[in-house]
Amino acid sequence: MLIKAQSSTAAEALELVSMLQARFVEGLETVASACGQNVGFEETKWLRDGGQHGGGNRYTLSESDLFNRASVNVSQVHYDDLPEKKLGSATAISTIIHPQNPHAPSVHIHISWTEMKAVGDAPDRGYWRIMADLNPSVLHEEYRDQFVHCMRQAAPRQYEEASAQGDRYFYIPALGRHRGVTHFYLESYATEDVDADRAFAELFGKGVIDSYLEILQSALATYSDADDAARAEQLAYHTLYLFQVLTLDRGTTSGLLVHDQNDLGIMGSLPARVDSELLASWQSKVEPPQDELVRELVAQLVKALPDASPAMVSDEVKLKLAQTVREHYKKNPEALAMQASGNVIAPTVDNHR
Repeated sequence: MLIKAQSSTAAEALELVSMLQARFVEGLETVASACGQNVGFEETKWLRDGGQHGGGNRYTLSESDLFNRASVNVSQVHYDDLPEKKLGSATAISTIIHPQNPHAPSVHIHISWTEMKAVGDAPDRGYWRIMADLNPSVLHEEYRDQFVHCMRQAAPRQYEEASAQGDRYFYIPALGRHRGVTHFYLESYATEDVDADRAFAELFGKGVIDSYLEILQSALATYSDADDAARAEQLAYHTLYLFQVLTLDRGTTSGLLVHDQNDLGIMGSLPARVDSELLASWQSKVEPPQDELVRELVAQLVKALPDASPAMVSDEVKLKLAQTVREHYKKNPEALAMQASGNVIAPTVDNHR
């Protein structure tokens, strides 16, 4: 049985992210229908410690003509019954969409509310983590500009800081480039007005979801086909995406280290196929001990289907990759300092997907 967090603000956060989840899933199905495709998201539920400490659900699509990967996850974990835990609750939506058409950009959105328990005379502390980034395989500047305009409108006071933090977080030092073309990242965001902060998170979430749906529909209608060069760009980009997530993304790593009860959900952002040879070529570009991690990731991809080219990232492979990352950081905890960060590293950045 799923037990929800006791906090009223956590309950309101769960209502908000669940609403955003439903909005995005319905919107993606509408876009697919406009393209003459009927897609049905499959819901998967998971429980943290049998539901005692919460859980979540995710809506996913198997690979199709329209989507390479699509995952829209909501979770809430809490430790109301464990006074020794500093974390009270964490409630999040985390979603990644990889279209099959390389001219349609991928998108990543994460909005979460975290409550830390009171310490001494200090009250409970809650804050938002708000992220959105557009990740094209083939750049179309008009879509980038449209997404930037949407974020500026939704967050006129916060945009410049969030853009700078996002550019810092999603930079890949080993490759000298960013993961996407525009990034928004607010960490530990909170003002004195809790209601206004929640309203901002809702406005921003609705805005970026609706903007992406418009971009996706436009790209699919405008670019009905893709040549071999565009497909090659997409495969290289998807390889870069996997590389960034598994070697730099602090939220992904934190989630894997905290528990192993939702590995498929946490790995839901990975694209369906990557170039294992390209990934292997980057091993020499990263500093130790991360070079060991890249070598082991390549080994898992090749081991699963030795003759597959490009390498398939199946559910079985995702689980192997999750365990590889977990074991690496348990063996090399100092390597956590090499992971991405914005201006602030929060007390907990577990994304609980």
